[in-house]
Amino acid sequence: MIFKAVGDGRPYPDHGLVSPRDWSTVSPRVVRLDELVTVKRTLDLDTLLSEDSTFYGDIFAHVVAWEGDLYLEDGLHRALRAALQQRPVLHARVLVL
Repeated sequence: MIFKAVGDGRPYPDHGLVSPRDWSTVSPRVVRLDELVTVKRTLDLDTLLSEDSTFYGDIFAHVVAWEGDLYLEDGLHRALRAALQQRPVLHARVLVL
């Protein structure tokens, strides 16, 4: 299994970070893919296969740490790309709530 679990929606409270600029205040760190719970059940295959998919956004995935779990809020395509390249980790900005 690539992820700890596949979720459907955000179980944590709203944190108010919306734009890449908002998230830029959160320092990135390495997280293991098998510790992540996704908040999306679907993925746009075009986004996954696009070489410039991070060109207009943050280069780091966005993760929310809440009640002992790490929720992958943004960056599902980055995480899957890492898994396809057999990398067990991902660089992400981790917001602790």
